[in-house]
Amino acid sequence: MSSDDVVLRIRHVSKRFEIYDKPRHRLQQMLFGRWRTYFREFWALRDIDFEVRKGECVGIIGRNGAGKSTLLQIVTGTLQPTEGTVERHGRIAALLELGSGFNPEFTGRENVYMNAAILGLTKAETDAKYDDIVAFADIGEFIDQPVKTYSSGMMVRLAFAVNAFVDPDILIVDEALAVGDIGFQAKCYARIRKLLEENRTILFVTHDMASLVRYCSVAYLLENGQCIASGMPNDIVNDYKIRMARDVSAVSLDRDDYATQSSVQTIRKPGLDFSKDRLEYGDHKAEIKSFRILDKDGNLTTELIGSSEYSLQVDLIAHERIVNPIVAFTIRDAGNVELCGTNTGNENVDIPPWEPGTEHQVEFRFKPALQTKEYLLMLGCTEYMDGGLAVHHRLYDVCALRVENIKKFTGQFAIPVTTSYRKLK
Repeated sequence: MSSDDVVLRIRHVSKRFEIYDKPRHRLQQMLFGRWRTYFREFWALRDIDFEVRKGECVGIIGRNGAGKSTLLQIVTGTLQPTEGTVERHGRIAALLELGSGFNPEFTGRENVYMNAAILGLTKAETDAKYDDIVAFADIGEFIDQPVKTYSSGMMVRLAFAVNAFVDPDILIVDEALAVGDIGFQAKCYARIRKLLEENRTILFVTHDMASLVRYCSVAYLLENGQCIASGMPNDIVNDYKIRMARDVSAVSLDRDDYATQSSVQTIRKPGLDFSKDRLEYGDHKAEIKSFRILDKDGNLTTELIGSSEYSLQVDLIAHERIVNPIVAFTIRDAGNVELCGTNTGNENVDIPPWEPGTEHQVEFRFKPALQTKEYLLMLGCTEYMDGGLAVHHRLYDVCALRVENIKKFTGQFAIPVTTSYRKLK
């Protein structure tokens, strides 16, 4: 790449703050600072030096207090460096502190136009993008209510929508996605992928290491205000984990808390609601009509304990003859990483052909041995025919799951499954 591809150049940037122990010391510094110092120096950044090129997704990681947010504020121009220079080329949109840049007395609509104007858009340009912004934020009639009435989730929805749809040359995201719900996080990551496909540049500060490795092309590790490592994201994440492991004593629970097998009710019960943000497609020769997750007492739930056993029941109807039906489920995270799952073919469940109009149920019994986190559930009904895989009905992000796991383990998951099938009628 040539130097013309550089959209951000940070040269030997340092930032010093003055820390006053008592309020009166600030006044004394103003009056008598020529002869005596009344503050302590705190260098939040020391000699940060790197370049960002067009189309790169750059990850910045480090423990709390490492200087990440200070660096981003200097990049956006809301803070000035004590030493060094910052060169910016193109429009910068930043999602930093929750609700920063919003006037709490203005409505969501007014804040959209105000923030778009600050970023350099004309009213006509904002008019053209307004429907996309509102649709993405999905806060309904609250768009015409004062921002001070918004929840934190609504605030971040609108803030991300504005910044991601104003065609920024550089988009800066500082941990803001952690505030949104799991479905909205998935939408945000999809938008980030689209911006990267459009050759936009993204600066990404996060504690979600999997997302950093997945999306970033280069990463920088900050510690005590200094950049101590840079390179391939996976290498930097491993370096960060090693450094954290040196400082933190992990307590391991060396016991197996798996519950004994229970008698989950298998008759048809009311199902869970399908998420309105789901994506579905297929030829609908067979259709998923409902699904439910039941705990050991037969109660519907999406709040799962990693050591307990659950029953995922999927009800289907055949609209045409299905010779070799396969029913599947998959669990993924907000960054679109598929973590675990299975299907009736993998589990060697013998399912006879389905005739038109018949209804069926597949049950997956499993223990969600996943790390404590929020996840998304996907369901599918397919069939191998004519040498290929025919998709009859596939549902992405059908619902959000919350897993709590007290058992400590390395990696993301280890999921045992027992599966059975029954014809309902």
